[in-house]
Amino acid sequence: MIKRLEIKPAIANQVKDIIVLDQLCFDGIWSKHGYLREINSPNSSLLLLWVTETDLSPKMLGIGCLWSILEEAHITLLGIHPEYHRQGLGMLLLHSLLQEGVTRGLKRATLEVRPTNQPAINLYEKFGFKVAGRRRNYYPKTGEDALILWLNGLNKGDFQQQLDSWRLQIKKRLLRHYTIA
Repeated sequence: MIKRLEIKPAIANQVKDIIVLDQLCFDGIWSKHGYLREINSPNSSLLLLWVTETDLSPKMLGIGCLWSILEEAHITLLGIHPEYHRQGLGMLLLHSLLQEGVTRGLKRATLEVRPTNQPAINLYEKFGFKVAGRRRNYYPKTGEDALILWLNGLNKGDFQQQLDSWRLQIKKRLLRHYTIA
């Protein structure tokens, strides 16, 4: 059975499904209103990762969001449906967010991550993110701190070459199970 992956910007009539994925990935981090705000903001890119299997309706597997703030790509969300972890889908979605930052002419990327979320930290480090600091009591439900990660040089030519190289590596990994749009 052919499984086709596609990343597309979110649209308003998908918010109900986005909320379901948000609950699975983030335990309800944003509301319906919050997602609609992101969809309608020119400074936000809310991307969805879909899989379509032959003769079946598309299924939303991932969500990622980037805010364009001055010269910075602030990655606010990156989540993959729990049943699809460890397949390389997070890499594909992170790559798309970084490519969006390059397309927008941004110079650096930043994000916050739980210190206990080692799989996410490993992913971000693969893409060159470095720990720049810590936000104390960042996560309101748990009081857990957040690590602040930074990646500089998005606007440099060699970064686009690195993105192209990552894209090839990601495709090679995913092509065992998926086709990529």
